[in-house]
Amino acid sequence: MKEAVVLETEYMTLAQLLKELDIISSGGQAKWYLQENTVFVNGEIETRRGRKLYAGAMIEIPEIGTFFMKEKDKKDASD
Repeated sequence: MKEAVVLETEYMTLAQLLKELDIISSGGQAKWYLQENTVFVNGEIETRRGRKLYAGAMIEIPEIGTFFMKEKDKKDASD
């Protein structure tokens, strides 16, 4: 499954993404999750919960899915 995640701001941290995807229930669980599970950011293993994810970044979480960070559309910005 490949899914786009729309950024509301310039970037989102990896911990915020894990929480938004309901993989973890709080930001404090991110450190534990990344120690116990493999997460790839742009094809490289990432263990930093504070890793900034900008538009164009691809995050792969085995057995969960692949996610692509997308900039909010200009027309959506006026909402």
